[in-house]
Amino acid sequence: MNLKLILSFLTNLQENNNKEWFDANRNTYEKARLEWINFATESIAAVGIFDKDIALLEPKKCIFRINRDVRFSKNKDPYKNNFGLSLNKGGKREDFCGYYLHLQPGASFIAGGAYGPMPDKLAAIRQEIDYNAKEFEAIINHKNFKKHFGTLGGEALQRPPKGYEADNPMINILKHKSFIAQYPLTDKEIFAPNFMENMLEKFKAMQPLIAFLNRATAG
Repeated sequence: MNLKLILSFLTNLQENNNKEWFDANRNTYEKARLEWINFATESIAAVGIFDKDIALLEPKKCIFRINRDVRFSKNKDPYKNNFGLSLNKGGKREDFCGYYLHLQPGASFIAGGAYGPMPDKLAAIRQEIDYNAKEFEAIINHKNFKKHFGTLGGEALQRPPKGYEADNPMINILKHKSFIAQYPLTDKEIFAPNFMENMLEKFKAMQPLIAFLNRATAG
């Protein structure tokens, strides 16, 4: 895998985000995209060892198009300045919680969990946390989780959600609208020879959270 090639291409794209430049550098993009597909293939095989829901994913169903949808955006740049890899049951378009790698020069990160779930899914997650508070606390307070992610991330409400009292022992977690484990990556970490190993270590650390969230939304 050649992640340097990908970040180099994205760096140049950020400075030249227009169709003329992209067309002139399409061969470089295709090489970067092939590297990303190969990286996705390797990642699926590795994650599939400890999460069987990932093992049979198709790499092309786990990566994203470079073109941006600018119809409803003030930002009219035609291309994304990042490559994303989403590993969740059924592929990136399925409504399951999973693992995510975001490559962007100077702004890369590893993440996983439930990002902005739909109201019915959000309600199910909150209910599962309320009913199984000790189990959830054990997951987010586990030394391995805290080592890699610190605390549970995600946007949260200012006030308790409907149906929950302010004195609920889990109220600070129940206020969450997203339930995310996230780790920021430096470019140096991405270029390191052990990057894949480092990423997998963090994916393993978030796997209990992902399993809990998927169980909550399964019904």
